[in-house]
Amino acid sequence: MKTILVTGGAGFIGSHTVVELVRAGYRPIIVDDFSNSEHSVIVNLQKLLGQTITCYEQDYTYQSKLRKIIEDEKVDGIIHFAAFKQVGESVKEPLKYYTNNVSGLIGLLEMAAAYKIKHFVFSSSCTVYGEPKKLPVTEDSPLQPAESPYGATKQMGESILRDVTTASEISNAMSLRYFNPIGAHPSALIGELPRGVPANLVPFITQTAAGLREKLTVYGDDYPTDDGSCIRDYIHVVDLAKAHVSALALLENKQASYYDVVNIGTGKGSSVLELLKTFESVTGVKLNYEIGPRRKGDITSTYASVGKAAGLLGWQAEKTLEDSLVDAWRWQQTLSNEEPEES
Repeated sequence: MKTILVTGGAGFIGSHTVVELVRAGYRPIIVDDFSNSEHSVIVNLQKLLGQTITCYEQDYTYQSKLRKIIEDEKVDGIIHFAAFKQVGESVKEPLKYYTNNVSGLIGLLEMAAAYKIKHFVFSSSCTVYGEPKKLPVTEDSPLQPAESPYGATKQMGESILRDVTTASEISNAMSLRYFNPIGAHPSALIGELPRGVPANLVPFITQTAAGLREKLTVYGDDYPTDDGSCIRDYIHVVDLAKAHVSALALLENKQASYYDVVNIGTGKGSSVLELLKTFESVTGVKLNYEIGPRRKGDITSTYASVGKAAGLLGWQAEKTLEDSLVDAWRWQQTLSNEEPEES
């Protein structure tokens, strides 16, 4: 049984990927400092999987401690989620993001090279594309200048991985460019756990529906789209998690040094207003929302070309937008009804 180090494995996407790794026959080892996740995630993962999950409460950038974990656990591959991810915060605190997301990645790759860990899956983002000039976005679409330090760290991470694999310092790697992950595990044991005011749309929707927020704001209804609101490619987090397992399996079958990038999305764009109306339809809950002014930095429309994921990884999204919203609502209903802290 191969051991996979999952940095940030207690987070939203990381925890769902741990589930799929176990079900695919891997032994995941979580390293997470719990700066943006909760210890209850590990308890619920173990309940969901019916087995103990090894977890180290540790900042992945502390190399001496990470070295001991890698030595003790005999790691075969790495899936790297641990990164700061708030666009607005990255604008205010760029050095925090470059230190953790870029310097931290370099240290992790140095460790992988030192211990001859051959397979590395990187959590990238569709933010690397910026405002696309043509839709759907393909992996060959030109990368636009990053609109935030967060986006810049993802572009830099991809460049670093490309150079490292070319130099054969690690054997192979893949960057998965996520579109917009939403939903929760159908068991309602794990899901998105934002601290304070949610930065993502769906937890803000579910908290509003649950009465924890007075109302939500749709930022702009005057975009050049059918209903005037922004369009995004919303992918169920379970589908996204399975893509990581498919990427890892591909890398394990590569003999020579190898690097590639793959879009992970549904291939279908949905507007913000469509998302709200779909939520109301599948849950029967009426949302209190208002139309506000456009938000700086929001692009008009983006959705993925997913042909490469299907052809290369044998992967495609299986769950619908309705599935995602039903699961997100079920997850919200399992959470405490205490008022979330403002931040």
